[in-house]
Amino acid sequence: MMEQHPAILNGLVLAGGKSVRMGTDKSAMQWYGMEQQYYMANLLKPFCHEVFISKRDANQIAVGGEFKTIVDTVTGLGPFGAILSAFHFNPDVAWLVVACDLPLVDKNALSYLVKNRNEDAMATTFESSFDGLPEPLITIWEPKSFPILREFQSNGYTCPRKVLIRNENKHVLRPPDPAALMNVNTPEDVEKAKEIIQQRIIKATI
Repeated sequence: MMEQHPAILNGLVLAGGKSVRMGTDKSAMQWYGMEQQYYMANLLKPFCHEVFISKRDANQIAVGGEFKTIVDTVTGLGPFGAILSAFHFNPDVAWLVVACDLPLVDKNALSYLVKNRNEDAMATTFESSFDGLPEPLITIWEPKSFPILREFQSNGYTCPRKVLIRNENKHVLRPPDPAALMNVNTPEDVEKAKEIIQQRIIKATI
């Protein structure tokens, strides 16, 4: 019997949101000296075979960028549609999906996720320290999750978190740094994240 190897891992930066609550494009915000979509893509590079930036339509594609873009083919469904679109693009790889509104995600969080990946599960994900639920927007979605996602879509579900909640075949991890999973959706969140980033910088210099 031939040994089965884990699926190749590609990266997907979710950068196609409308940023309604923020009032400005979250993918273009500069937390670390470059647009967050590119910072996050660079962060994923050491862990992935290829890294793509997800956009909801072709008008959002940056000209001359280093990273390839996957434009939503499943439209109007937000992150759920972006993940499905990535699987439509390549259904045979696993997708390490990270949202660009998680500016506190660092290489330690990604390394921990990848090292503890369970290829036999539908997905490897983190438990959010904010609500105790799985965080779908920093998750490794295995190829076997594609038909599951499509089934949920056919039943009217378009929330990737609900897919994780309602499917037992998932591998849930405690994040090494709970703050890494902080979503930044409002100007108030921005100020909190800036404080944490500044604290990290100070800690690193001590």
